[in-house]
Amino acid sequence: MNVLVLNASYEPLQRVDLRHAIRMLVREVAVVEEVEEGRTFGSFPVPRVLRLVRYVAMRWRHGRRPPWSKRGVYLRDRGTCCYCGKRGNTIDHVHPQSRGGGDTWENTVLACGRCNNRKGDRTVSEAGLRLLSKPRVPRWEELVGP
Repeated sequence: MNVLVLNASYEPLQRVDLRHAIRMLVREVAVVEEVEEGRTFGSFPVPRVLRLVRYVAMRWRHGRRPPWSKRGVYLRDRGTCCYCGKRGNTIDHVHPQSRGGGDTWENTVLACGRCNNRKGDRTVSEAGLRLLSKPRVPRWEELVGP
């Protein structure tokens, strides 16, 4: 189970596991904002959302783009295929890797198995497909995830 950690200003920071969340409560660096009803961990309610007591400046985020990751592509595209709009489960390279395309935000999208197979080792236009949304670098907030 993951717990969402919010900054003191209520902006999402990251997700942590339950043990880390409880340690934050013990150290009194965070307070519970939302709990799992009827569940406890020792004397603590099981949190869904924590908020930091003090504001944490995220200078490391400003001016830098998030590093590319498969999970990041999934979160950016909201779990849907960028070709047909159904549930996506694979990463597709808009410009195929065999033709020099790399793992970048601008070259990868989420695709369902059917569309990924249909596109194969071709460009989008060669496969007769079209992108429903243009690949882009996501905002840091989009990568916190559900």
